[in-house]
Amino acid sequence: MSIQEEAGLILKLYELRREETMRKARDWYFREFNPETMAEFRAAIFGEHSGHVRMVVTYWDMAAALVNRGAISLDLFTDANGEQIGVFAKIEPILGEIRAAFGPQFAANLEKLIDATPNGRTRTAGTREQMKAIRAQLAGQISQAAQQGA
Repeated sequence: MSIQEEAGLILKLYELRREETMRKARDWYFREFNPETMAEFRAAIFGEHSGHVRMVVTYWDMAAALVNRGAISLDLFTDANGEQIGVFAKIEPILGEIRAAFGPQFAANLEKLIDATPNGRTRTAGTREQMKAIRAQLAGQISQAAQQGA
């Protein structure tokens, strides 16, 4: 495939991420979805945000499949994207449990892409820690604002 065709696929993936429902799903996934246990994952997957979880994870799993199968080069994909790292970071600690419950193929393409990405697991762990720090900082700001308002 030519670089121009690969670029076309990258742009199509970007266009799909901009779709209104997908934007809402991605926003919820990164702001509100922070499963630390399988029970928390189950609550999300069977709750009102089930579609959001499924939409975000399957989108990035599909995009990863395009890379894994050679439709888009790893270098071009990782030059143009980084969100897949954050998506995987949220589910990686409980991925074994998720697969035991829902099947071994859950996010398998995404995991393969992470493993093919230079320092992919290290970047995933770093991203997970960064997201935890941001959540802690936001919680502190909310607490401080509540104390000042009281």
